[in-house]
Amino acid sequence: MKYLLSCINTNWNTGCKGAVLAHRPCSLKVDPQIRVFARLSGCYQSPPIFVFAQDYLEKFYQLPRNRFQSERKNSTSVIMEKLREMQRFFGLNETGKPNQETLEMMQKPRCGVPDSGDFMLTPGNPKWKQTNLTYRIIKYTPQLSEANVETAIQKAFQVWSNVSPLTFTKVSQGEVDIRISFVQGDHGDNSPFDGPNGILAHAFQPGQGIGGDVHFDAEETWTENSSNYNLFLVAAHEVGHSLGLSHSTDPGALMYPNYVFHDPSTYTLPQDDINGIQTIYGKSPSSNPVQPTGPSTPTTCDPRLTFDAIATLRGEILFFKDKYFWRRHPQLPRVELNFISLFWPSLPDGIQAAYEDVDKDLVFLFKGSQYWALSGYDIKQGYPKDISDYSFPSSVQAIDAAVYYRRKTYFFVNDQVWRYDNQRQSMEPGYPKSIASIFPGIESTVDAVFQQNREYYAFDLGAHEVIRVGRSNRWLNCR
Repeated sequence: MKYLLSCINTNWNTGCKGAVLAHRPCSLKVDPQIRVFARLSGCYQSPPIFVFAQDYLEKFYQLPRNRFQSERKNSTSVIMEKLREMQRFFGLNETGKPNQETLEMMQKPRCGVPDSGDFMLTPGNPKWKQTNLTYRIIKYTPQLSEANVETAIQKAFQVWSNVSPLTFTKVSQGEVDIRISFVQGDHGDNSPFDGPNGILAHAFQPGQGIGGDVHFDAEETWTENSSNYNLFLVAAHEVGHSLGLSHSTDPGALMYPNYVFHDPSTYTLPQDDINGIQTIYGKSPSSNPVQPTGPSTPTTCDPRLTFDAIATLRGEILFFKDKYFWRRHPQLPRVELNFISLFWPSLPDGIQAAYEDVDKDLVFLFKGSQYWALSGYDIKQGYPKDISDYSFPSSVQAIDAAVYYRRKTYFFVNDQVWRYDNQRQSMEPGYPKSIASIFPGIESTVDAVFQQNREYYAFDLGAHEVIRVGRSNRWLNCR
């Protein structure tokens, strides 16, 4: 069953009451009993929202399709429990109700493999008996050349062979272990695709017949870059299923079910995925005693947590770390962890400095010798630019931190601070100066204003003194 997500107006509040539908009519087949759940759960959204949530839970969380044949109260309890299970998987508030953040998560493009239960052809934990596996691309997509498709698929397999004893060989005839094809709609495996921007692909566990096979939705737009859906990234995820991996709750893992873009040219398999594949097949038989490691998703309340950059944006506070950033809103208790690439696909990972110019209503982000300007959450045209625009000498090739105060911008570079006059658009005479001379109490380099090592410093720029010191993760509501 397919639903039109554009029928749903995403301007909901954070609870259940008040959710509305767009005025455009939606051609949804509504189960007349769906209103039972609406009444018993205390929510009052129109039926299409519940139908959409019901369909999602049936596909990915084993919600029985005939649940309304049982007693009403029990069936409602099952639906609410499945919603809690889904919310728990994605780290959402476990309300058991299809609130705004839950519905937004359900709308994200993703893999078609369920998040819970067995997506299995055989019992147990399936794995390939052999480590030398073969594959063939049965049907290509016309959106990319065959050579580009083959390169993306080859790189997807290599992601896993780099960290395990597995090898993969493309063959053109005879029996193979893994068959790859681009298909659409109902394609004969009881898992039909739903058209653009929904389920992107799915794969089957190791085994005979259809086991190990990978199917891509031919109606999606497949690319080699950040637009639409990058074939390499989706293929690498699906190959993980072909090798026996299930979905991960780690939002930084390749095996996380929702699609997130990462730069393929610098992609490194995260540690969560390395641990998973090596649990099944063992480590790479390399002569190098040091096994490959990958990046790990930062733990929000890790007492050792440090930030790369911090900036405000129209009342929110953004904390950057590697390829992630946290959003803290003063009116919301929950701090949200996101990928940088999810909001700004053209930005690099590892932002080193950031500040908000409240007079221009712009946020500036720095990495290396380049910087970008954000208007709201949009990158302004004409960026990136070179930091030489700020009158830095050629010896300055990167900035550690920055902060804006009374139309002056303080830039921290190693153990020095520079002060830029934003009105005159020039660096002030007499700078740089040592950080300690301008900010007594902060004796060494600054990671993010005002964070030093694992602690943050509240500094009174008018009085020129440190007024409070605390752990960095207290900004993220950690105690």
